Amino acid sequence: MGWLGALLSCAGDPAQTSPAKRLNFIDIDREKPGTLCSLNNKGISMGDKTLTRMDLSEAVFREVGLSRNESAQLVESLLNHMSDALVRGEQVKISSFGTFSVRDKSARIGRNPKTGEEVPIQPRRVLTFRPSHLMKDRVADGNRKT
Repeated sequence: MGWLGALLSCAGDPAQTSPAKRLNFIDIDREKPGTLCSLNNKGISMGDKTLTRMDLSEAVFREVGLSRNESAQLVESLLNHMSDALVRGEQVKISSFGTFSVRDKSARIGRNPKTGEEVPIQPRRVLTFRPSHLMKDRVADGNRKT
């Protein structure tokens, strides 16, 4: 199962689901670019590839039946909602995937490793991701299979 299949919650058989609900079953097969595969427990290796916005919108286009433009808008909207929530300091929890959150780091004194000189590090906000236990298990299972 690809990244998007893990991102979206899944239940039931994708073939028996209405197109609107079939969004939950989108999965990208990295071995055969441009094709989708149904939800399964075997997993698919992503290799050195990167999943992009275009890949996500193409998957929505093929699986849900929206136009390419509507699919791209849907993906953009989803990512914008997530980004806006993080900017506001809210957590973004995606069931069976993980939690994105923003953490405030206070100022501290760092050290230049080359010269040993002390350097002040300014306070900042950093984005963190904590994968769910299900995602950790799936990644670990994928590592064992290769």
